[in-house]
Amino acid sequence: MKNSTPGRPIALIVGASRGLGFAVATEYLRLGYEVYGTVRSDAHTPLHDLRKAGSDALHIERVDVTSTGEIAALHDRLAAHLRGRAIDVLFVVAGVSLAPQDARAIDMSDADVVTTMLTNAIAPLRVIEGLDDLVGPDATIAVMSSGQGSIGRNETGGFEVYRASKSALNQLMRSYAARRGTDRPLLLMAPGWVQTDMGGTGAPLTVSESIPALVATVEHQRGIPGLRYLDRHGEPIPW
Repeated sequence: MKNSTPGRPIALIVGASRGLGFAVATEYLRLGYEVYGTVRSDAHTPLHDLRKAGSDALHIERVDVTSTGEIAALHDRLAAHLRGRAIDVLFVVAGVSLAPQDARAIDMSDADVVTTMLTNAIAPLRVIEGLDDLVGPDATIAVMSSGQGSIGRNETGGFEVYRASKSALNQLMRSYAARRGTDRPLLLMAPGWVQTDMGGTGAPLTVSESIPALVATVEHQRGIPGLRYLDRHGEPIPW
């Protein structure tokens, strides 16, 4: 991986191998950012195809967000390549959904419950805490939450453990903001129900209908300190 290029803002997209994360990385490249995108394993991904196609502003790093050791190793590699430059946007997208919509919490195996909660709630905060000193003092930190994480909007049930994991993520970000302070923009973003491998073909939104608007909202929030839970159009979501 080449060292970062002075003059361009830097976006680190954690969980950029496919789906929403890949679309977020692509959008930041389109906006002129130097993008560091992470993948979970050494397997070939669409992100590698994008890099091979000539995206010189794209760097690919590997990290399993459920491993604290790998997060620490990512920190050290990024520090060496950035050479004192700060990350302008840290966007943690990585997440999983391991049960169909009608699965109850009691229907899921212990292993799947633990994996969902660890990946969707605990791991994003570990990434943010572990990379905090590489992020600029007024940089944007965004996490891919979900409208399903809203307790106030849950009137239908469904996706029970996934919902719970996103609600837990929102709570953990609120704790981070209370402890760290809100001098940075801290964003919990809800992209809508999107047609991806995780969202399924029956979702009402395409990636192109969701992600450009979502990234535009994140960009619009730059320089505005505080914790906010927003949909892709920038409208507040009830906690």
